Amino acid sequence: MAEQAITQGFVEAVFADKDRAAATFPLPVLQCLHVKHIEGKGGNGSDRYRIVLSDIRHFVQCMLGTQANPIIRDTGLQRGSIVRLRQYTASNYKGKNILVILDLDVLSALGAPEKIGDPKPIDPSDKQSATTMGGQSFYGIKNEPEETKMPVARQPVSRPPAAFGGGGGGAPVTIYPIEAVSPFANKWTIKARVTSKSDIRRWHKPSGEGKLFSFNLLDETGEIRATAFNNEVDKFYDLIQEGQVYYISTPCRVSMAKKQFNNLPNDYEITLESGTVIEKAEDQSSVPQVRYNFCNLQDLQAVEKDATVDVIGILKEASAAEEFQSKTTGKPYSKRELKLVDDTGYSVRVTVWGRTATEFDAAPESVLALKGTRVSDFGGRSLSLLSSGTMAVDPDIPEAHKLKGWYEAGGRNMNFATHNSTSLGTATGRNDSVKTVRQVNDEMVGVNNPEYFTLKGTILRIRQDSYSYPACPAEGCNKKVTDMGDGTWRCEKCDASYPNAQHRYILAISVTDHTGTIPVTCFDDTARVILGHSANEIKEMQERGDESHLAVFGAAMFTKWVFRCRAKLETYNDEPKIRYQVMSVTPFDWVSEANKLAEAIKQMSV
Repeated sequence: MAEQAITQGFVEAVFADKDRAAATFPLPVLQCLHVKHIEGKGGNGSDRYRIVLSDIRHFVQCMLGTQANPIIRDTGLQRGSIVRLRQYTASNYKGKNILVILDLDVLSALGAPEKIGDPKPIDPSDKQSATTMGGQSFYGIKNEPEETKMPVARQPVSRPPAAFGGGGGGAPVTIYPIEAVSPFANKWTIKARVTSKSDIRRWHKPSGEGKLFSFNLLDETGEIRATAFNNEVDKFYDLIQEGQVYYISTPCRVSMAKKQFNNLPNDYEITLESGTVIEKAEDQSSVPQVRYNFCNLQDLQAVEKDATVDVIGILKEASAAEEFQSKTTGKPYSKRELKLVDDTGYSVRVTVWGRTATEFDAAPESVLALKGTRVSDFGGRSLSLLSSGTMAVDPDIPEAHKLKGWYEAGGRNMNFATHNSTSLGTATGRNDSVKTVRQVNDEMVGVNNPEYFTLKGTILRIRQDSYSYPACPAEGCNKKVTDMGDGTWRCEKCDASYPNAQHRYILAISVTDHTGTIPVTCFDDTARVILGHSANEIKEMQERGDESHLAVFGAAMFTKWVFRCRAKLETYNDEPKIRYQVMSVTPFDWVSEANKLAEAIKQMSV
């Protein structure tokens, strides 16, 4: 009978003493009383499942980890199913007991026709949530208010205790795997290897200034990024060294990972706090080195744009480091381009940035293993090493030894195919050629060098809240001036004050065609052509209190133009981004374009 297989008393025991429960009930068997599907939010959100499990005496709310989702799809887990837990952890979230499930076996997918026994809630507050769902006497969950729902996240796994620290004599603690670190676990210690460490970065804002550094952590279950700010920078920067293994213990803040700065395959990241404890581990061998999931160079053609991959190859060429300056921050940056080849007979261009570019000293024909490169489709396929990525020269791994042996045995004499038609460090395509929005994006126009192109499109949106800036009225200056509060405007470049500022456009618009939409910036000359008024005139309309300036913006919406643009790669907050500036703009010539279209149709019919 199904009732005899159920592990009675497990639910109460696991929240009273989880270590004792794990020893007493190593593989508990429970009944599933309810399954609820939760759709992931946003483009990168993962679907999740919330379930209710019973041991006949008590029932408990559970969250199924994302890695266990296939269990739902493949085994038909449903209400009434009998399951055996293989990996789980008991947690407490906002005062509610939650069982987090990472792995289970479905012993009976169809389950029992009725709920077995009369289980009581493990939390007294759950009595108010009891209802009838999908059959008599089944337990379900009412829809909770959005603000009280348990966040969707990867969950912890139980692990045996281990001694913390290197000196011995400390009380044993539970070592959590990195995959278990989440906002639901209040106290934990991880043992992990530092695979990369950033420089100290500083910021200056009107509200204050500060500094930070980040480092990536790895254990046998996964990776996670940690960041230290201000006092914690002083405390931990010299202690943390790449390649070393450390114990890290709470308090730490665990939050959703900011994917624009963090490419690690983890939903969360760690922020160190004043009480965080970090100690170097004596046993450095129990934690793996950097783990790779290599994609060979030939298969890059099938990888989606903007995907993150690991690659390994022989260094065939390396350009000199190039220095450039960010227009937004004025900070200097560096980049270097490398050409890698592998035994598939293909080559690829890889761009490295910052310190990696300036300190690069690998000899030609070295083996390079790169973890965390972003795929672009500029001219076919190329790669860019992310700030959170790493590069190893001649690593002691089987893939490197195999590649070196192939190259020495005759690989160096091969003629390598490319994913593009460019040579190292040069841009492709005709200057100022007519392109669609899709072509501009797909070809990554401007990623290597500034490039010009012509775009025929319609104005879809105009940003109206910050369309101009107060500029110096002196001839040829155009620098931003400061309102001194006494009726004058100060220009630091000219070292002079003026009674009035000359407002100049910095107009952000979105241009669309039949293939997509692209953001471009129009400065004073081109914005005047589009709006038909100077920035000073628009400001005067606003200051009069009427809404005539809105009509000016409205009249420019959905008008079609021919834009001559410049694409240039710039860096903001250490992240490269291509920006598009409108250099000139002319009204769309409908008659001329119709004649061109008719001629093209005629050529196709010949």
